[in-house]
Amino acid sequence: MTATTAATSLASGEPPINFAAHQLRTGNIAGARDDFEQMLAMLLAAVYPGARAITANPGDWGIDILLGELSGLVVVWQSKYFWPTVTKSHHGQIRESFDSAVAAAARNGYRLSQWILCVPASMDAPTAQWWDNWRARRQRETGVAIELWHENVLRNLLVKPDCAHVRRHFYDPYVPSQTQRVPLRQLSDEDVTSLDDALFVRQLRAAGHAEFGAAKREYFNAELMAREILDKRLPEEVAALHEADGVVHGIWEARFNALLNTDPRLPGLHAGVMTEIRESGAFPERLRAGPVHRCGLMHRVVEDRRAGWVRHWREVASEPR
Repeated sequence: MTATTAATSLASGEPPINFAAHQLRTGNIAGARDDFEQMLAMLLAAVYPGARAITANPGDWGIDILLGELSGLVVVWQSKYFWPTVTKSHHGQIRESFDSAVAAAARNGYRLSQWILCVPASMDAPTAQWWDNWRARRQRETGVAIELWHENVLRNLLVKPDCAHVRRHFYDPYVPSQTQRVPLRQLSDEDVTSLDDALFVRQLRAAGHAEFGAAKREYFNAELMAREILDKRLPEEVAALHEADGVVHGIWEARFNALLNTDPRLPGLHAGVMTEIRESGAFPERLRAGPVHRCGLMHRVVEDRRAGWVRHWREVASEPR
């Protein structure tokens, strides 16, 4: 496939999506497999709110990404980083992955309605013929719908507006920003003490956190930045602030929904959200916000009673101070 073909759905000047980027970023095929799977989890969360990754611990039940409830009907995506072409050597892995998903559903009491294989490449002709025959036979035998998401399907999803942040994060060239960032300010002892009873601190405390110094610094600086922007009332900066607020809230919501069926304290939620916020390329450059300000914007969302770090965050938000 030429670069021109790969970029047919992209605006002029945007880079084509090259799935070899996973190997270049991680340095090896093993790392590329994990990186590709992480991309799929983010992509599916953008396309199908509620889709969630399933961690292998020790086995993954034949599931990489899941939509539905493991007490009823589910759709399963299986990630396979086959590169650069899907060939006869991959037949066995495909069969084993599907059989594992079917067996796990029967063993654990849920119904597998659809199984989707995701690969970053295309099949050669003999493998495409094998796939068509195998897919038709196994659908008849199991009643499970089987689908293939090859490189073109994935590219068409990645160029959708709702998935732009996934494309930027995994496939766009990294260009360091030349915009001067908003300077950070240190908190006084009085500032630190005044934030002890802040809602974002109480939400962290409810999630089992014991240290809040960094969170207070993040919130303090984000709040100063936001107040200055709102006081100046420059339309572009106000719009950038609102856009950034939507970015952090969306990151939190996707990860919160993915963890709903875990421990009520949602372990890993705060760390995962903040890591994604720090690494996200979706923030408007006009905001001039660095990682500390960006994380602080998330604390502002919590302080505004629009998010939290435990399953019962609304109850925490309603408690008197």
